[in-house]
Amino acid sequence: MRLRRQPPRPRGTPHGPGTLRRVPGRPTVRPASRAQLRWPALPRLALPRVLAALRPVRSGFSPTRAGALLAVLVGGGALYGAGASDAFVYDRLELTASESMMSGLEWTNEADVLELVEVPKGANLFALRTAPIAARIADVPSVAAVRVDVRLPDTIAIRVTERQAILLWRVGEEHYVVDRAGVAFVELDAAGAAATGLPIVVDSRAATPAALGVGRSVDAVDLDAATRLASLTPADIDSTADALAVFVSDANGFVIGTVPAAWSAVFGFYTPNLRTTELIPGQVRLLRSLLNGREAQVERVILADDQNGTYVPRATSIASPAAP
Repeated sequence: MRLRRQPPRPRGTPHGPGTLRRVPGRPTVRPASRAQLRWPALPRLALPRVLAALRPVRSGFSPTRAGALLAVLVGGGALYGAGASDAFVYDRLELTASESMMSGLEWTNEADVLELVEVPKGANLFALRTAPIAARIADVPSVAAVRVDVRLPDTIAIRVTERQAILLWRVGEEHYVVDRAGVAFVELDAAGAAATGLPIVVDSRAATPAALGVGRSVDAVDLDAATRLASLTPADIDSTADALAVFVSDANGFVIGTVPAAWSAVFGFYTPNLRTTELIPGQVRLLRSLLNGREAQVERVILADDQNGTYVPRATSIASPAAP
């Protein structure tokens, strides 16, 4: 196909660049003139009103302002007078246990608490800050919570809530009192431990002496296993033993034994995920079934889990022939 070249349009024609083409039905848009291109008028400032607002207020007080100022001055003077007066000086100290502790302080030495007050006699109590005193007392391992109040005119009142002991953790010859959070907060000797009547967990693991002490905590999994096993009684497993004892070692993990010693049951090791303490209720039921009717013949019970277990019978003693 062949294209034919069109001749150029003459200038000044209705469709040329020098004229505006009118479209039917639309208004013609023409460029604005210079007179129309003006900035919008700025609003006039009401200068008299502005100057009137900036006019200084005349000096003097209204009766309301004067009364308020007088009250502030009187209050400040009263506070200064109370702080400098000899009427509110420290003379008495009250140390009590919380209402939940009916027998008073059991594990906390009162002398240690009083020493931590660190407020000299005769000190003004009106401006005394009690928060530092409470913080020092809260650092005592046997203290779970403490409240310090000032009772005017002359008394500092301290209320202590102690940790609640649930069992004893024995490491060698040392007995640590442990609370529900696993914190070992008091160390007792053998006589003091026996007097508490708390269940005892005997820990012979090699790493325990360096890991446990007053103010430190028992591992959470160990604490869970120990509290579950230490709560068992001979009646729970249909045993004729006088009592049960809990042991934990590197070789066997957690073990229950009888008092006096007759047989032992190996419950094993527990971990947070693989072998959890949720096995213990089933292991207890399995132990009861293995002891049923044969407790006198059993020397050792091994509980692999809550479904599988076995026992080792007690060795039968055979009388040796008399020497000639």
